[in-house]
Amino acid sequence: MTAPVTLRLMHGADVAEVQRIERLSYSVPWSELTFRGLLQRQDAELLVAELDGRLAGYAVYWQVLDQGELGNVAVDPVWRRRGVARRLVVAVMERAAERGVRELFLEVRPSNAGARQLYESLGFARVGQRRNYYQEPAEDALVMRVFLMPDPTPPDGGAAADGSGR
Repeated sequence: MTAPVTLRLMHGADVAEVQRIERLSYSVPWSELTFRGLLQRQDAELLVAELDGRLAGYAVYWQVLDQGELGNVAVDPVWRRRGVARRLVVAVMERAAERGVRELFLEVRPSNAGARQLYESLGFARVGQRRNYYQEPAEDALVMRVFLMPDPTPPDGGAAADGSGR
């Protein structure tokens, strides 16, 4: 039986293994410098998933005010289809909400049916498209969003119940 997935913040010592998973997962992988730079940012969090004592995957997100961007999620091919990506995305959603993020965005290839299905099952919905976003192979990106917290603005645009606007 496989041990449970454990999640923790990424450390600098994890970058080499994260980079290996990145290269196995993406045709245009992020550089080591990109990961090390993100580790230094106060507005970003990088999470890793461990399974059976090995780094199985990672997720990266950052925020600007009350919006967040799920920048990257990848799982080592050995550990795919075991719920690792779901655990990572759920953790990002929870942690982002704790930091005050109201809506979380991501880009995904239309051809990546597995990822799209995962995101949709977690409440993400398509809100746009970016033309020629991906390279090798060239492909558009679907922009997806999930609300993590309700919008504090009333549907009437903020008018008070008595009509005074206060």
